[in-house]
Amino acid sequence: MSSLDDAVAEFRTWLVVERGLAPNSVAAYLRDLRRYCAFLDRRGIREIGRVTAMDVAAYADGLAAARDDDGRPRYAPATVARAVVSVRALHRFARDEGLAVGDPTEDLPGTRVPQGIPKALTEAEVTALLEAVVGDDPVALRDRAALETLYAGGLRIAELVGLDRADLDLDGGLVRVFGKGRKERIVPIGRPARAALDRYLRRGRPDLEARRRAGARRPSGDPVFLSRRGGRLARQAAWKMVHDAGVRAGLGERCSPHVLRHSCATHMLDHGADIRVVQELLGHASLSTTQIYTLVSPERLRRAYLAAHPRAGAARGGAGAEAG
Repeated sequence: MSSLDDAVAEFRTWLVVERGLAPNSVAAYLRDLRRYCAFLDRRGIREIGRVTAMDVAAYADGLAAARDDDGRPRYAPATVARAVVSVRALHRFARDEGLAVGDPTEDLPGTRVPQGIPKALTEAEVTALLEAVVGDDPVALRDRAALETLYAGGLRIAELVGLDRADLDLDGGLVRVFGKGRKERIVPIGRPARAALDRYLRRGRPDLEARRRAGARRPSGDPVFLSRRGGRLARQAAWKMVHDAGVRAGLGERCSPHVLRHSCATHMLDHGADIRVVQELLGHASLSTTQIYTLVSPERLRRAYLAAHPRAGAARGGAGAEAG
């Protein structure tokens, strides 16, 4: 069973690497969680798996009831709500990563984690991002293949760097991915990603593998994506590769692996994919998680309405006649 400190440390890495959150956002989560861990420590709880729903409720109630010397609330309602969001996020992460058996916040009433609307890139911006990687050297070939694969399959960054060569079926256009909790799924990828992977595997990867120093420890498995020194590409290095390509493409600080995943889902839905197909592609356990992508495109909603509602055309015509 993981300690609270270890769980928070892994959660911090996930926020930085997987979510790509800004430093200020990560710092806010950690401030909330330090206060939470101190509360639990006073109750003699030092392992993430021993926290109960009653403990979490007592923490939230204590924040809401806290008063300063003048009898005024010590914490604003928004501060309490944010603190509960941080706690929920930590326990959900711990459950999903196998650090705890369950999530004590799952059935608690009150503030729920808000479903933020993903800020997907446009299709033109994705093209600019992919074209920002130029050159024919091994690292450029690797980076282009990695970006194409992230976008083609909607992969998480940990799933990308965890790929082994045996997971690729380039002839069939399929990739075997191990997601959260080591759940296996098969992801299709298109011709651009297959071509980029083929070029990298033939002309880039052998060069990177040859850079591994004599006597250096071999990476576990048979990784697809190698570092400059021939080891398995680390999550932090892959995240930086995506970020730097976004800067070169003129996207500023907007681009992260998570944004590419959002963009893959959004663009598929924009082009008519069934939401359950997107759920399967992304490896979401719950359809409600996938449904946040239906919120990101008002234009898609408008087109669907105009195409499907029997009075949509009449309404447009009526409005035009009335205006005339």
